[in-house]
Amino acid sequence: MAGKVVGVRFKKAGKIYFFDPGTLDLKPGDAVIVETVRGLELGRVVEGPEVDDTENREQPLKPVVRKASPEDIVKAEELKQKEREAFKICLDKIAAHGLDMKLVDVDYTFDESKIIFYFTAEGRIDFRELVRDLAGVFRTRIELRQIGVRDEAKMMGGLGCCGRELCCATWLSEFSPVSIRMAKDQGLSLNPAKISGICGRLMCCLKYENDIYDEAKKEYPEPGTKVKTPEGEGRVTAMNIFKGTVSVELADTKVVNEFPLDEVETLPAQEG
Repeated sequence: MAGKVVGVRFKKAGKIYFFDPGTLDLKPGDAVIVETVRGLELGRVVEGPEVDDTENREQPLKPVVRKASPEDIVKAEELKQKEREAFKICLDKIAAHGLDMKLVDVDYTFDESKIIFYFTAEGRIDFRELVRDLAGVFRTRIELRQIGVRDEAKMMGGLGCCGRELCCATWLSEFSPVSIRMAKDQGLSLNPAKISGICGRLMCCLKYENDIYDEAKKEYPEPGTKVKTPEGEGRVTAMNIFKGTVSVELADTKVVNEFPLDEVETLPAQEG
């Protein structure tokens, strides 16, 4: 018989992980202590409880240990202060070792069995001496984890060119592949400065809007298609799905005019 699961998130806009709630009565918004591969962690329920209908899981779900107590919440706040202090110490150690790396974030596990330092760097970094140095200061397990520029933007946050907070830092829990073809299909300028996010990579919104463009464009003739318009025949040069128009270069005058989609008739291919 299938058991129940709850989805738990550890950071804002972070990935959702599923756990076994056991006999606990949980609901979205509840703070919980869960067992993870990193040790005990504090997170918040964002989904469920619901029946686990996923078949063939590689391993049993780890349990929700308990609902978080007021003392647990206080400890979580204290850990944030410790993380800020650890960040400053690590910055000093990086400078002392002359390492070409940028420290991005620090994360204590809830049971303080490990501290994870996130950093970016152009290439591989030999940080073994740094790890030993940090272990001597904090007297616990140390992990240095190199991340990409998209993960850095997600952790740091900021404003996009649209003037809103970054999607990755507010609600986009996982990154999807984004291609330059998506920008072309959406008729956007291919100027990197205009289609890249603050991370320097193509904007994530190109991906999650792309399906809408693909669906809308099915009603429009492709560029190069021969069409008939109220002003004569010509060939399609562009389309604007927001205005519901098609740009056509007229055969007689070579002038490009814009027509409503319902005024443009596609001519048979053999007439082209």
